Amino acid sequence: MKCIKLKCYQLRTNVAIWAILIAGCIFPSPALSVTYNISFTPKLQKAYFEIQKLRLQPAAKLINEERASQSDNALIPYLDNYADLHYLLISEDRKAYQSLSAKEDLRLSQIAKLPDTSPYKRFLQAEIRMHWAFAKLKFGNEISGSWEIIKAYRLLEENRKKFPDFLPTFKSLGLLHVLIGSVPDNYTWVTKILGLRGNIKLGIQELNTVIEKEPFFRQESELIDLLLHAYTLQLSPTQLSKIRQWPKEQPDNLLLHFFATTILMKEGKSEEASYYLAEAPHGSAYIQFPFLEYLRGEILLQKGEYESAFGHYINFQKKYNGFNYIKDSNLKLFMCRWLDNKNNDAAPFLKKISETGYTIIEGDQFAKKFAEDFTAGKVPAQQKVLYKARYATDGGYLSEATDFIESVSEKTFTSVSEKAEFNYRKGRIFQKSGQATLSVPYYERAISLTQNTSSGFGASSALQLGYIFSDKNDREKAVMYFRKAMSYKKHEYKNSIDNKARAALTALEQ
Repeated sequence: MKCIKLKCYQLRTNVAIWAILIAGCIFPSPALSVTYNISFTPKLQKAYFEIQKLRLQPAAKLINEERASQSDNALIPYLDNYADLHYLLISEDRKAYQSLSAKEDLRLSQIAKLPDTSPYKRFLQAEIRMHWAFAKLKFGNEISGSWEIIKAYRLLEENRKKFPDFLPTFKSLGLLHVLIGSVPDNYTWVTKILGLRGNIKLGIQELNTVIEKEPFFRQESELIDLLLHAYTLQLSPTQLSKIRQWPKEQPDNLLLHFFATTILMKEGKSEEASYYLAEAPHGSAYIQFPFLEYLRGEILLQKGEYESAFGHYINFQKKYNGFNYIKDSNLKLFMCRWLDNKNNDAAPFLKKISETGYTIIEGDQFAKKFAEDFTAGKVPAQQKVLYKARYATDGGYLSEATDFIESVSEKTFTSVSEKAEFNYRKGRIFQKSGQATLSVPYYERAISLTQNTSSGFGASSALQLGYIFSDKNDREKAVMYFRKAMSYKKHEYKNSIDNKARAALTALEQ
């Protein structure tokens, strides 16, 4: 049980990725349906695409129409599950989670009625188990969620051996190979004990094989590949171009607009992301998606438009019934007032951080630590400029970020952590401005300041230096810095930094 808990601790760091990747699920093509006794009718095909667009009500209507005439079709429980998971991951509805999770065994048993000669039998069972792994991990049922991953992996491996030419297997197996392969070195012993084998290079190759050889699955495989690169590896310019193009090709697809928005924001292109956010389709046919209000608040906070940002965060909290981002959004409400020098108005939100929400995701963990540090007097007023520089840099508003950081120097700050952050922020601005060489001494200074500490700024600086020297083909220094990034203990971003560093080392065949 201890092994499982350690493993699920790492798997949970990838829940955000998995939640997005659910949209890349696989379905048999009409041509293959007859061969494997799967009836993928036009209505069910349309239902699949409606779910992928987050149009869950129209999808349910189509599925129910087919259920009336062919209740034994194994794709019906699969699509039911597919729709339910989209709802759960977006809504974070705990009551719905309790009622819907009870349907997993029934759906698995319905799919089990497929003959053993059908490669879709194990494949669809594995997909349902992966779906519930994502949900269980997100809703805090970590041990059960981890077992679902193990069972799904074994079903896919068995399917690969029995049906080596069945391409859909490699799409899902490729996903797991990359995710498991990004687990840091200190957890790989757990994966070996559980019989899970990760291999990032192999996983990407498996996905590319499906992209190249099976046109029906091409878009879904490309989506998985793009998201893995965005959240675990690194995006290429070609991949970033694809992310931009998809929503324009499918203007009624809310999920693709969400992907484009979040990935562009992650890449420090918030002004461009705001276009896709504004163009996102809406209406009664689409699932309610309050998180879009949160994203609007994020972009405005990055731009320093604090009053407008405040309104969007308030709207998010009014519409949202989930359990993640509660502490984080209260921190952002605090920031909207504090950075605007309205300290008295900011104070109530600091209290809410401590009293509400959970600490599953890194953003909520950081909010909790910030509130504790602020209450203890560890966040002096001079840190305002660092937060302004941080948000502006995150959004890609580099001119504004430069103005903020140039208004102070390392001597402005008293604590080692503040000095390290100043250097990290300055290095990040140079790096994002295309002047990576100028960023190196600032990152090195941040690392020097944080020796023998658990500072996330040292770890983050080491990670960025790893990327810089990897781009320069200086393999020795890149490996050194990626390993250095993983050596920092117990900081708030350890999970994500370790995953990225491990993935980068694997790409360097380390």
